[in-house]
Amino acid sequence: MIFGITGNTAKENISDIIRALAHKLRETGLEFIIADSLKSLYGESSGARFESYDAIGEACDVIVSIGGDGTMLSAAQYALKYDKPIVGMNAGKLGFLAEVDTEGIDVFIDEIRHGKYKIEERLTLEGKVTSSVYEGETIFAINDFVIDKGGWPKMVEIELTIDGEYVTTFSADGLILATPAGSTGYSLSVGGPIVNPKADVISISPISPHSLTVKPLVIHSGQRVRVKVFSQHIRVLLNCDGQRVFEYHPPVIFEAARSDRPLKVLRTDSMSYFAVLRNKLMWGMDLRNYRK
Repeated sequence: MIFGITGNTAKENISDIIRALAHKLRETGLEFIIADSLKSLYGESSGARFESYDAIGEACDVIVSIGGDGTMLSAAQYALKYDKPIVGMNAGKLGFLAEVDTEGIDVFIDEIRHGKYKIEERLTLEGKVTSSVYEGETIFAINDFVIDKGGWPKMVEIELTIDGEYVTTFSADGLILATPAGSTGYSLSVGGPIVNPKADVISISPISPHSLTVKPLVIHSGQRVRVKVFSQHIRVLLNCDGQRVFEYHPPVIFEAARSDRPLKVLRTDSMSYFAVLRNKLMWGMDLRNYRK
């Protein structure tokens, strides 16, 4: 198995993590390629192989992303492009998606070496602006699509249609279409549900709706969502995974559905989704028991 090592150069301790990972891989006889962007951190004279992200995507068997969840979402674009599994190694703050703790590198590699892992598929979304003025290209999201009012102090008006059936119209700051994996991101902060990543659903969460009755909605992933946005402002923003932002002049019509390109995620036998919920989001924990 060939590991493609990518990472966030802004993380304070990333050079130590790369060296520890590379040392363990060499020790166990596993091959690895390091991203060009990490060359100065690891050392050009190390004898390691350095390649571009695209070359890594083509040559490796699994992509290792070192950083936080944002770093993993960036690297996951290449995992999707080249249909390779990805695993995140947390060097950030929360690290909900990046499940491998840096202290557990030895255990992680040992599990891989002994075949104690599986490749799971995560639902992704694809969408396209279909307004008469715009005919954009198809865009993809691993966590979420966010329709946002942008730098405008007033709310926008949102018309929601699912599978051609009118649902409702409401005023809000925006709307989030989230995958199960993305349900613990921005969607969670606006009151959206926590969805197990194995679920085959899409969650729709309004951002600060001006109504007590407009609540998050969960639909089957096979359904198609159409969002029409009206605004008095000169633009409406659409972003994918909090990283790629597009601007459109309203009114904007955006259609989204499940993509036929799932993200492959490598998970070892010791990884537990519910343990991550408890330990990193404190889900189900009675904080009164932890008062000092």
